[in-house]
Amino acid sequence: MAKKTDKEKKPNIFVRAGRRIKKFFRDTKSEIKKIAWPTPKATFKNMGIVLLAIVIIGAFIFALDSGLYALLGLVMHVSN
Repeated sequence: MAKKTDKEKKPNIFVRAGRRIKKFFRDTKSEIKKIAWPTPKATFKNMGIVLLAIVIIGAFIFALDSGLYALLGLVMHVSN
């Protein structure tokens, strides 16, 4: 069986980890370049839609809660 020479030896763990970290950041940078970022106009439009949806859902939940509270008051008042 032939002995391994210095060139055939696997690099130590720190060298391998360094290469993996370097490759990770290189790949991350290339992926970030592929992102299609929205324009400020599109961002504000989407923000308006989200805020409108929050207000509508909040009003619905408020109305439902108030109605159920009034119904509970009627049921509790009748039982006395």
